[in-house]
Parts: sequence; C-alpha cells; structure tokens
Amino acid sequence: MVEKRHPLEQVLGHRFADPDILTQALTHRGALGAQRKDSLPVSAVEGNERLEFLGDRVLGLVIADVLLRTFQAENEGGLAPRLAALVSAPTLARVAASIGLPEHVKVARGQRVDTVETAVLADACEAVIGALYLDGGLAAAEKFISAHWAPLMNAEIVPPKDSKTALQEWAQARGLPLPAYRVLEESGPSHAPSFTMAVKVDGYPETPGQGRTKRLATQAAATALLEHVLETVP
Repeated sequence: MVEKRHPLEQVLGHRFADPDILTQALTHRGALGAQRKDSLPVSAVEGNERLEFLGDRVLGLVIADVLLRTFQAENEGGLAPRLAALVSAPTLARVAASIGLPEHVKVARGQRVDTVETAVLADACEAVIGALYLDGGLAAAEKFISAHWAPLMNAEIVPPKDSKTALQEWAQARGLPLPAYRVLEESGPSHAPSFTMAVKVDGYPETPGQGRTKRLATQAAATALLEHVLETVP
C-alpha cells in the first residue's frame, strides 16, 4: 500500500521522516480552541508557536549568511535593512502565498490566512522552516529558503529602506504632513500577542497592518499604504 504524503512536501523539496512535524507547523493555536473537551488548557506545544520561534532564527541565520556572501562590499548599515526586509512578515506572507500555504493552514473559524492579514500566514511560514530544520537539518531548511528568497534578494540593487521611513519620505516629498499611526487592536495571550496598527496620510485612506509587536504592525501598515499609493499615484 502506497503511503499518502502531504502535498506540500513536493513544494518544500523535502520528504518528512516525521509528517506530524509538518502537521504541527500548519496548525495555528486558534484552531485548537480555547480548551480541550476535558477542560484542560490547550498547550502551546500542540500549535505551531514553538516551530515558528525556531524557524524565525533559522531564516535569519540563513539569510544573513547569504547576504554576507552576496553583498561583500556592504557594511552592517547596508546589510541590516536588507535582512529586516527579507525576514519581515509581508515577505514571509508573500513566499507562503506563492507556494500555496494558505489552503493548508488550520486556523480558527473566521480567522484570515492571506497576504492582507499577514501575521498568521507569516508565522506559519516560519513554522514550516522550523519543521524543515527539525526533520531534515539545516540543509533542508536552507534549500527551501535559498529557492524562494533568492529572487527577492536579487530584486534590490541598493539596500532597501524600511517601509515606515520610505512612507515618511514619500509624504515629505509631496509636501504632506508626516504619516500618523494609531493602535487599532491588541489581542492574544501575553506570550503571543497580536497588534493591529493603522497609518493615515492626508488624502489617502487609513490603512491597517498586523504584527506580533507594535513595531512590526507599524511596518506592515506602512508597507500596505505604500503599495497602495505607488499603484494609484503616478
């Protein structure tokens, strides 16, 4: 009898010795419910939070190593913004969407898994990287990261600015007041908070962004508004 394999294994370029690790990586804590049927609290071990924690570090290490070898003439001041952009939630969400990850992530009813609300999708992508590392070592994780981040890494010839700075400069260049940010929502447990920030530039709609910290949510909001204005303004 042929063993049924997870359809993502082909995309990830790795056959899991322990398929349960991949299942865990694709399970958001919200999908587990607030409590078990036996009234015991749901453990974070069952969701993908721990794998996300690991994958975040593996991704940062691999990207930093590639950047050092690719941009040998740049100092830390040039490499740091490249790294920040490549490991950001919007970038993770874009990679996740490109491999069809959204249709495989288990979430709570009503929870979004897309490139608009990037946090859940970005976390799942990091968790998958963590799962690859645990099951196949650094080589398996590096193979996946190299395949899907290389085009993004080579797309920018000069070090990118963070979205908040870029949006501020865009507004100033047009004589507009500085972008204004505000907190829309704070949710989640203390060990895994979620923030939604909004940014407003005069003459443009207020735009939200989500992240695990206020800084990440602010960057996500700035990124979303930048993409909007660059698409609509000549």
